[in-house]
Amino acid sequence: MFSTADTIVAIATPPGRGAIGIVRLSGPAAAAIARTLTGRADFEPRHATLAAVSGPDGAIDRTIVTCFPGPHSYTGQDVVEISAHGSPVVLHAIVAAAQAAGARLAEPGEFTLRAYLNGRVNLAQAEAVQELIDAVTPRQARVAFDQLEGTLTSRLRRLDATLLELIARLEASLDFPDEGYHFIATNETARALDGIVASLDVLLADAARGRVIREGLTAAIVGRPNAGKSSLFNCLAGAARAIVTDVPGTTRDLVTERVDVHGVPLTLIDTAGVRADAENAIEEEGIARARQAHETADVAIVVLDRSQPLTGDDRAILSDTVAGTRVIVASKADLPAAWDEASIGARPVSALTGDGIDELRRALIGSAGGELLRDRAPVANLRHVALLEKARTAVWRARTGAADGISEEFVLADLHEARSRFDEISGARPQDEVLKVIFERFCIGK
Repeated sequence: MFSTADTIVAIATPPGRGAIGIVRLSGPAAAAIARTLTGRADFEPRHATLAAVSGPDGAIDRTIVTCFPGPHSYTGQDVVEISAHGSPVVLHAIVAAAQAAGARLAEPGEFTLRAYLNGRVNLAQAEAVQELIDAVTPRQARVAFDQLEGTLTSRLRRLDATLLELIARLEASLDFPDEGYHFIATNETARALDGIVASLDVLLADAARGRVIREGLTAAIVGRPNAGKSSLFNCLAGAARAIVTDVPGTTRDLVTERVDVHGVPLTLIDTAGVRADAENAIEEEGIARARQAHETADVAIVVLDRSQPLTGDDRAILSDTVAGTRVIVASKADLPAAWDEASIGARPVSALTGDGIDELRRALIGSAGGELLRDRAPVANLRHVALLEKARTAVWRARTGAADGISEEFVLADLHEARSRFDEISGARPQDEVLKVIFERFCIGK
């Protein structure tokens, strides 16, 4: 997909102005191009050197040049990083000068692809680089960094070692059929595979948490007019985003806000009050959108006014949301209660005083993904989840076959398939199309 024989160049810092911008080169001619741009030849490896950079049209900027000879660099090749003043004009001029000296503009993800191809990172770690760049919450960054550090790869390596030991013993049994040697008993094979299935089940159970952390949640706030939905929305959002009045039907359309809740991106949706006797077509449309929002959201926040007796509209909303994931809120908890929230499992919350808000945040995250604050980082990458599911299916098939006493050849075939799925996660057996899909999502310069 990309030629690794070329020397590539790109701006490695985000678009726009900044105090400092970095231009990165990687490839066999990186050091030679740096000498051409600076007119210097005394760059000491991994030491910052002050140097003026010039191009075909003259001087460009005074910069700091750092050379990283391969293989001890990010890409495994010779790498040069030029730190200049962060003007886009200056940075693009340096890139153009490097191209004039023989470099090619890098494709998206090409630096990290070279790191993968040169064995500096495996495929799962390469994917973690992009996920770390895309992280918008500390929790997302932590999960991505954990993957970058190779935690998932280490866990899979241990499972793979167990599979390899079983395969070796089964293969040895097949090598001596006439002598009647059996290097592993059928029940022992089944027990060992039970352990692998259990380990994969733990990984896949954690994947539900990983999906929540990676993709975030959508929570629709629903209730009858004047139940306190918009006040709760503003409290959770930390800003007065929705208009709050005593007039029923103030909220007519959907209002959204994205917030960070314990490291999980949460998209809040404030909806129109739902009631049976809408006054006009505009309110009817708002109610229809409210119903659609809570039907498609990951979780519905059902708001009931605790200071007023429950109405027919309240009971209708409880009935409409019973089939989905929901958290019931007894709002206006700072006022005298007109009914017992415990009777319907509602959480008392006051948007005025903030009481119960943090507990509500935890309940929202827990309702969709379980406890998300454990130390073990979950599997968050959808490609990894799909491959783990396929590996689990293959191992279970082998376990069932071993327990039923089928031929060892069939058990071996399933175990080899499971190992191949592990290899796909780490990139030990890469496919060009898979690499293309992964790396084309990267930003240029990384």
